[in-house]
Amino acid sequence: MTVYMVAQVQILDPEQWERYKEIASREIARHGGRYLTRGARPEVEEAGWNQPEDLQINIAAFPSLRQAHAWYNSPEYAKALAFRQVAVRRRLFS
Repeated sequence: MTVYMVAQVQILDPEQWERYKEIASREIARHGGRYLTRGARPEVEEAGWNQPEDLQINIAAFPSLRQAHAWYNSPEYAKALAFRQVAVRRRLFS
């Protein structure tokens, strides 16, 4: 069953964000995932969702929850997380 990882991202440091994206993209692909959208700017059609103007949405699809967890918990992705912690504010959910 396909699993979607959805990230709500507000960029704080564009240089560190680029470093994160380089590693994260490679590791997502290595674990069988692929981006469906990256850097999308959401338009709220319903609900009272106040969002920062610079908010972005990224969605990656994985063939299974096991593969999504393997990606997130991999030592290689941990390197990307070091950049992510200073690069953006993020909510990540599946």
